[in-house]
Parts: sequence; C-alpha cells; structure tokens
Amino acid sequence: MRTLPITMIRALAPFAPLFSKSVWRHVQVLVAGAILTPGRRTVSSALRAMGLDQERRFHRYHRVLSRAVWSSREASRILLGLLVEAFVPEGPLVLGIDETVERRWGKKISAKGVYRDPVRSTHENCVKASGLRWVCVMLLVEIPWASRVWALPFLSALAPSERYATERGRRHKKITEWAWQLLLQALRRWYPEREIVAVADSTYASLKRLFRCRSLSRPVTFITRLRLDAALYRTGPTTTPRSERQASPQGRAAAQPFGGGGRSHHRLDAHRGG
Repeated sequence: MRTLPITMIRALAPFAPLFSKSVWRHVQVLVAGAILTPGRRTVSSALRAMGLDQERRFHRYHRVLSRAVWSSREASRILLGLLVEAFVPEGPLVLGIDETVERRWGKKISAKGVYRDPVRSTHENCVKASGLRWVCVMLLVEIPWASRVWALPFLSALAPSERYATERGRRHKKITEWAWQLLLQALRRWYPEREIVAVADSTYASLKRLFRCRSLSRPVTFITRLRLDAALYRTGPTTTPRSERQASPQGRAAAQPFGGGGRSHHRLDAHRGG
C-alpha cells in the first residue's frame, strides 16, 4: 500500500467521512495519481503514475467510481467550504458558470451527444465535438501569487443531450435549468447568509432564470451578456408585458458608438432567439 505525504493526508482528511475505511485507502491513491497523471486522467493512468500498473487487484480501484456508495454533492460542499475558508472567508461569493464538453466515446457511454466546440469554433466556422456535456460552477478568486483571478471548479452536473432524454422518455432540461438548480439547491442552501454573484456568458441570458434569481428571499445577483438583438423594455412601477419597447443594444451602439446618454433601467425580453 502506497503512503502519501503527511501534508496531502491532512488536506484530504475532511473528505474521509464520505467513504468507508477500505474505500478511503483507494481514494487517496487515485487522487494522488490523478494529480501526477499527464493527459487523460483515467483510473488506469492514475495507477500507472503511482507505480501500481502491475497491481493484481486493480479492479478495486475502479469500484470506487462504479460501485462504492458516496455522495459527490457532499464532496462538492466540503471542497467549496475549504476554498471559501482559504480565499474568501468574508464578503460576496463570486461564481462562474460555464459548460464544457468531455470528449468520450464507447458503446456504454449513452449520455454523449454532439455539441459545438467553443474552443475551436469561430464566428465563421462551427466545429462540432462528440462527448459528455457538463455544466460547471467555479469559485472566482484572486490568487495572490498569480496576480489574476482563477476559476476553481467545485461542482458539476451532467447535462445530457435532448436525444438521450427522448429515448428514455424523460423531460429534457436545458443548461439554463441545470444552472438554476445548481445555484438554488446547492449554493443557496450551503451559504444562505452570504451574498452570491453568478457570472456567465450570453447562453444563460434567460429572463425566466434571471427573474427566479431575483425572486429568492436572498436574491442571487446574476451577471450575463445581452445579445446585440435583445429586446429591451423600460421598467417601472407600472410596467406591463406590453410596455414600450426600447432600442436594442445594437441600435444603441450605432446611435452612440462612444457610450454616453442618460441612465435608464431595462429588462431582457422573454423571447430570445438561438
């Protein structure tokens, strides 16, 4: 049995209650192997990095992910608690929300789909990628030794394709719904007294989700980009669904290319193309 450095054992100690004693020994080896593994971080790669490529009972390490009973959401809560204690013990929690595609293949990976690759795609050329789509929540903190803000992921949810849900007779949930559930069920319950600020791209600019965030007893501030063709309406005490429509961001940019103008308040229309 490989032993880990005392510093690493202390860092992993808060997660020990999530696992049984026998499973916890395997978990420590897999975590250390994942840190040392270059490229794809599979169980086999982690074992090779730890010098256990000839381990006869290697299947026990695979069972940590396939059969062992433990709560990944509770592990996320503990991880977030450690990050908050280390970087933001007070003040608002600034969170980033984004999706990523994990390139996986194989007959048993049924939840995979074909999605737009945000890294290799451009405005003129759309590149597709096959794999698993994950909606990730990250704690945005300024790292002192890096002199910049880092995104530290701590919670993720698998967002299967619409075809996957249809084939199994399930209701398909959009990534905006997954983001709402992650904010509401996890973060607001874990830190009900802290101010939460969520930052995301225009994919999450849904009026329904933004309104829900504002309607909570402890509202969540959600910052996202507007589309250039977004429909804007002036708000006020007597605002109705048929209130007067204002100029779109694209129209305002054309009329005032250098900014300026009076201050006004607007809301994003429920209709959003794309």
